[in-house]
Amino acid sequence: MTQSAAATVEEPLAEVDRKRAVRKDQKPKRQPRYNVILLDDNHHSYAYVMVMLQTLFGHPLEKGYLLATEVDTRGRVIVLTTTREHAELKRDQIHAFGKDDLIAGCAGSMSSMIEPVSDG
Repeated sequence: MTQSAAATVEEPLAEVDRKRAVRKDQKPKRQPRYNVILLDDNHHSYAYVMVMLQTLFGHPLEKGYLLATEVDTRGRVIVLTTTREHAELKRDQIHAFGKDDLIAGCAGSMSSMIEPVSDG
């Protein structure tokens, strides 16, 4: 290989190495975080909330009880913090969970929403 041919092969390799070095120095960007918020109502029992949280989020019944108590007393509770896409999925699953068979006149699922996590 001639000297000029070797130089043209090495130049692109040097550029690739430089780009790799820059990438190693950069930290990956984290996706923004979102809270899944369960909202209180008077049409669902603690048992319903506990089972729903266990089914959809994998929370043990004890944690489900604590979250049910908080939503009942404060009007809302954060049940999960995650990426926006996952938070939207979990909100939709809450809305689709169905009515509480223990409460006469319960028309449907509980309400929930998502909101960005505040940096502060």
